[in-house]
Amino acid sequence: MAAPALLATSDLHVSHRDNRPVLDTIRPHTDEDWLIVAGDVAEKTDTIRWALELLRERFAKVIWVPGNHELWTPADDEVPARGVERYEHLVRMCRELDVTTPEDPYPVWRDAEREVVIAPLFVLYDYSFRAPGTTAEEALAHAHETRVVCTDEVLLHHDPHDSRTAWCHDRVRRTLPRLEAIPADLPTVLVSHWPLHPAPTGRLHYPQFGIWCGTELTADWHLRFRALAEVHGHLHIPVTDRIDGVPFEEVSLGYPREWRRRGGPGNPLHSILPPADERTFEELVRAHR
Repeated sequence: MAAPALLATSDLHVSHRDNRPVLDTIRPHTDEDWLIVAGDVAEKTDTIRWALELLRERFAKVIWVPGNHELWTPADDEVPARGVERYEHLVRMCRELDVTTPEDPYPVWRDAEREVVIAPLFVLYDYSFRAPGTTAEEALAHAHETRVVCTDEVLLHHDPHDSRTAWCHDRVRRTLPRLEAIPADLPTVLVSHWPLHPAPTGRLHYPQFGIWCGTELTADWHLRFRALAEVHGHLHIPVTDRIDGVPFEEVSLGYPREWRRRGGPGNPLHSILPPADERTFEELVRAHR
């Protein structure tokens, strides 16, 4: 009989019609499997609820972190909340569904070998993943000049903070004490929609987009907090990076136009514990040919 697994996926984007059938393939291998959903389920709150409720019915535990798409406030959403208020609404909704959020106690995964703290994180970004020697203002101006601008600039509101950067820094301040409180003898799996280190953004087709991809304030967290793995999405480049020996697992499905170039959606699940084979960028490129 197969051993229970900690599985992960992200960027399901089920608002796209052709991604909805993929959701039906996301199923556990055992009754005790856990699922990490690393953000960007959808944009509208009713669609987010529908997808997470479906997944929670299948898996023993579902752990969710928000992506930028969940934090958008679409004009036609039945919930007009913005910024922090919207995030708090999503947390309440997840709690109604028995889905673990970054605001809940960190769950502990137990297998035959050890205990591992699974830490879902919401820390946003602060435009610090940018070219050396440039300011955030210069990097943002360049993005606008080259017409590579994230929709967050229009739909991801930062109320009541002065800026997304201020919201990001507040989230980092709130998160650090919780990570520091994890017993020093326990390893972790760190889960974030945005990568916790800038290295994975180095292969972005449009490097300008990196400013919407994370914060350098988290770049050493995989070492400080004894990570066995880091799990993220957002980049739509589903590969494994090794940073200081730690696997950084990008687990995105992505948009239909992206996975079609790879010959199909493939398996939208990646095993974190036990660890699956690492996926290389070269393999991903070959799949696009």
